Amino acid sequence: MSGLKKKAAKTNTKTARKPAKNRWVSGVTTVSTYPPPGLFTKDATTVARTLASKKISPKGPGSGMRMLTYFINRAGHGLSKTRRAELEKAKKLLSKTIHRTKAQKFR
Repeated sequence: MSGLKKKAAKTNTKTARKPAKNRWVSGVTTVSTYPPPGLFTKDATTVARTLASKKISPKGPGSGMRMLTYFINRAGHGLSKTRRAELEKAKKLLSKTIHRTKAQKFR
């Protein structure tokens, strides 16, 4: 019996998770278009309008939504409550734009 206990203890140390050294998101690079510098510090209407434009999001406003969500997730706890609320408001405005463009496609 003592041999089984030693073996079990040995496998437990091998399967223990090591803490991640780096966050995966810090290594993400993209070749897509970039939003203008300082865009995410502006008001929600400006952010939504800019991210929905063809110049910034050539594939449509859905691409802008992904950029905005990525920024919010990347900023994490560094965003103030007011800044996060403003960016969430921009997400709602951008979402309305996406639904509007989808509705126009199916007409």
